[in-house]
Amino acid sequence: MSADAAFTAQDASAAPTVPTAPTAESAYLVQKLMAQVGEFISLRREIHSEPELAFEEHRTAALVADKLEAWGYDVERGVGGTGVVGRLVRGAGTRRLGLRADMDALPIQEASGAAWSSRRPGLMHACGHDGHTAMLLAAARRLAEAGRFSGTLHVIFQPAEEGGGGALRMMEDGLFDRYPCDAVFAMHNMPGLPQGHLAFREGAAMASSDYATITLTGTGGHGAMPHKAVDPIVAAASLVMALQTIVSRNVDPQAMAVVTVGALHAGQANNVIPATATLELSVRALDRDVRALLEQRIQALVRAQAESFGVQAAIDWRPGYAVLVNSPTETEFARQVGLALRGAAGVTRQAPALSGSEDFAFMLERVPGSYLLIGNGDGSSPGACMVHNPGYDFNDDNIAIGAAYWTLLAETFLTD
Repeated sequence: MSADAAFTAQDASAAPTVPTAPTAESAYLVQKLMAQVGEFISLRREIHSEPELAFEEHRTAALVADKLEAWGYDVERGVGGTGVVGRLVRGAGTRRLGLRADMDALPIQEASGAAWSSRRPGLMHACGHDGHTAMLLAAARRLAEAGRFSGTLHVIFQPAEEGGGGALRMMEDGLFDRYPCDAVFAMHNMPGLPQGHLAFREGAAMASSDYATITLTGTGGHGAMPHKAVDPIVAAASLVMALQTIVSRNVDPQAMAVVTVGALHAGQANNVIPATATLELSVRALDRDVRALLEQRIQALVRAQAESFGVQAAIDWRPGYAVLVNSPTETEFARQVGLALRGAAGVTRQAPALSGSEDFAFMLERVPGSYLLIGNGDGSSPGACMVHNPGYDFNDDNIAIGAAYWTLLAETFLTD
């Protein structure tokens, strides 16, 4: 049975369906949000000009919390460090929905040239989290002032997505214990897709990310007398090439896997054989079993290579983010909301998986839900600049569209 058929046959009563073409209601919603969007464009640019790194989002979190409280939400600050959760209850509905946005910036020197560029040297919103925050805030205000729903809405503003594991920290701090959700959703902008285009994917949508530091220790010596030394550089060079055979010879060719040696540090002079060489690895997979296989084979291969060259090997393996897996029912529901808002031409129903990583994966391990993409711009448009680039900027035209999507999803999900 196909995913669509399974949704129709088994889960139609669990999650309301919506029309699969743009509706007059969604057009009206976009129009109303467009009339209010100026405030949130200004807010987004204010956040952009004052970027804050992981777990340092004090200014941004205070701004978010103050806005939510002014609109009537019950607000908790400091969840998981600097996270903010707003709760809005309406009617007698029993369903509970979570909508999540991230707030942190990156340690990058901005070169976008925008009038609202970062005022903090070496820091910038290079991934659009300022825009994600603005979209969810715009939706939160609309839902508070004119939302037609019955149930409990939780708006979750998360710190430290950029490698800090803020999602885990919020969950460890009792996020879903105090704010239980029947489903949770998140959205990320995507340069290269047309502005406002929505992309969905059922199943594994983003890769896991693990990291390893490998230290090879030999015996230093004079470059003219290599036989009196044990050279870790030669062992490291062989290991760089051998690691690539894991993907080409141990992983199913139809599965995705990446083993990248991003750094190799050894020695300082051309006539000195150093005592140590260090390799830094990034390891990614789109399947939990493949992820486990990669760690197993890297550990075994490193030790075998080290022994063959007579050096000692130490491996510091650091698990990162999990594979992000979108649940079928919630993804189909999110997809139908997207079709109602944008129509078939404005939606990719099953987009390719991405090799990037996202800590919303941890929330999806706890609560069913889905992670979708909104196009930031394509071709030669400014929004086509890829994230994590000094020239990147979030496309403000997405604020009304993204807010409309969250509003429509919340009103559809939270029905009697």
